[in-house]
Amino acid sequence: MATWAIGDVQGCYDELCALLKRINFDPAADRLWFAGDLVNRGPKSLEVLRFVRDIGAVTVLGNHDLHLLASARLPHYRKHKDTLHQIHDAEDGDELLDWLRRRPLLHHDPDSGYTLIHAGLPPQWDLQQASACAREVETVLRSEDYGHFFEVMYGDEPSQWSEDLSGNERLRFIVNCFTRLRYCDAQGRLALQEKGPPGSQPAGFRPWFAWPRRRSRDMKILFGHWSTLGAWDGDGVHALDTGCLWGGKLTAFRVDGEPQRTEFDCPGARKPHL
Repeated sequence: MATWAIGDVQGCYDELCALLKRINFDPAADRLWFAGDLVNRGPKSLEVLRFVRDIGAVTVLGNHDLHLLASARLPHYRKHKDTLHQIHDAEDGDELLDWLRRRPLLHHDPDSGYTLIHAGLPPQWDLQQASACAREVETVLRSEDYGHFFEVMYGDEPSQWSEDLSGNERLRFIVNCFTRLRYCDAQGRLALQEKGPPGSQPAGFRPWFAWPRRRSRDMKILFGHWSTLGAWDGDGVHALDTGCLWGGKLTAFRVDGEPQRTEFDCPGARKPHL
């Protein structure tokens, strides 16, 4: 039995199938983890969502997954770049959305020691704090009143963690860390608009995992979200978003046993900045 963690698929179902064939995935014996952003921008988001649900894979929520949920509930959030209409219009669309909103923001596997998230953690959070914060948002998303949160989810503020944060501001900060974070400063102030590779960020900011005093340094973290970072292994983290959507690669990382990367070259469903 093997366990593989897979980076951002974003609706690239054919490429996912090709990657699974390359790793000799056996659905009867093997397990899959997904680092979020199952959907959007690629051509077959509906097929990806059905596949991941039907095989019982572990997946954490990414920003595009939350956008799907928000845009289904509040249509004015829909964008011309989205490729989510097949899910909105599908006969089983409501069932898929209900399944998706019950996925976690963080998955920790005590056997392997790996923690799976979509984006990043601020330097003040260790595993215990991160898990507790994830549960706060998950409780809201799984409640009957989840739609209200989508009305206030978007925004870049507050930009820095404090235990004194409460209500929607606290929830928004947590979501931004788990689904949008790339760069922060030593105090954990987020630079959410910075999307380029390391070296392109403003002075005083580093990749969230590069701060030597972050409290998550003893964790083994798998994450996606950052296609311009590419395949990064170091600082206790493994980056899995290798830009399949943009003509890069789709990555599978073996979690059990010796770490191993397997990649599939992707033709690209979109070109950058389009």
